[in-house]
Amino acid sequence: MTVHRRFLPLVVCAWAAVASLPARADNWPNWRGPAVDGVAAGTGYVSSWSPTEHVLWRVKLPGLGASTPAVWGDRVIVTCAVDGKDAVLCLDRNGKEVWRREVGTEKPGKHKKATGCNPSPVTDGTHVWVYYKSGDLAALNLADGTVVWQTNLQEKFGADTLWWDLGTSPVLSKQAVIIAVMQTGPSYLVAFDRTSGALLWKQDRMLDAPDEAAQSYSTPVVVAGDAAKGEPDELLVVLGADHVTAHDAATGRELWRVGGLNPTGNTYFRSIASPVVASDLVIAPYARGESLTAIRRGGTGNVTGSHVAWARTDLGADVPTPAVKDGRIVVCTDKGKVVSLDAATGTTQATTELPKNRHAYSASPVIVDGRIIVTREDGESTVLAWPAAAAETIPLLGQGVVDEMTVATPVCVDGRILLRTHDSLWCLGEKE
Repeated sequence: MTVHRRFLPLVVCAWAAVASLPARADNWPNWRGPAVDGVAAGTGYVSSWSPTEHVLWRVKLPGLGASTPAVWGDRVIVTCAVDGKDAVLCLDRNGKEVWRREVGTEKPGKHKKATGCNPSPVTDGTHVWVYYKSGDLAALNLADGTVVWQTNLQEKFGADTLWWDLGTSPVLSKQAVIIAVMQTGPSYLVAFDRTSGALLWKQDRMLDAPDEAAQSYSTPVVVAGDAAKGEPDELLVVLGADHVTAHDAATGRELWRVGGLNPTGNTYFRSIASPVVASDLVIAPYARGESLTAIRRGGTGNVTGSHVAWARTDLGADVPTPAVKDGRIVVCTDKGKVVSLDAATGTTQATTELPKNRHAYSASPVIVDGRIIVTREDGESTVLAWPAAAAETIPLLGQGVVDEMTVATPVCVDGRILLRTHDSLWCLGEKE
């Protein structure tokens, strides 16, 4: 796969100086959006774009990265490599650099579509937390980039034994920033105090998964607990090593687990797509895109035999994580089949198959303003209409092209689409 390198200078395109943005109300604090379900707020998004159409600005980044930006207020946070260092860049909403910080030595990516800066940043509006393949985890002040605290998980707890490139992103609970390390060898979940960096807890997660199946690149989900189901205040849901596990986010204690995601013991079922929560169901894509399993929340211990609500073995996604809205699940397969499912039953409601292409889909789908955005690795996006309840097909609204390697998920805020490629950050929208 060729990474295109036809760049503009590291400046905001000329028309950005006169492009005015609407009132800024939306935030995108982490990889999967405000509710960690792939759903964005706002209206007025464009349905088509190209390098010469609906581009408000484009910034060439100083090094490679594959993380999805985080947005809070006027700040856009991007991670990338800079001269062999792990770095954090803060831009404003016009693409102007506000600050940059280096937080460790880069450990470059192995895979052609990965980098040492795959994990996405997360922010609460005061701090931003960043994590890298090198094992460096840091908290920075969002206002000026001051490093508040920093640690290295591989130095503290052992080497990275993943066959490929670390991809899991940090997630936030009320008190902690939490990292999942699922690999061949010591696998664990670990939580640090968000502001002090103090170690709050570390929970082993050693499960009986063979060879590469023990390795996971997925990102956990933190959701509010349901007291009626006996859940704690916050629930941490983790997918990997042939299991879904649920934990008390305050202590790391395992509450329940579901296995059986790899019934044949396939040694290469490493997991990349992450779980998503749809009300009282946890949706788990697995088996290199060959299965989708819905698990009812609640219970104690091994609930494999009692809490699987439904399972599909004819549909799944290896890399893109599904999105959830209004009781419907949107799955984009790696080959570009987009399917809307009823979350309660797993039945297909509507579907469309995008044109076949040698490039796959790694970015996760985003639902926004009555549309679904899916982006292919060559930088071509397809904008689909949110299907009506009785529809059998998902209508096409438009297409967008940036012609650069893209695995990061589109970010939609305040009527603007931020599209991060390996090399650039694009801002797409109507000029005003």
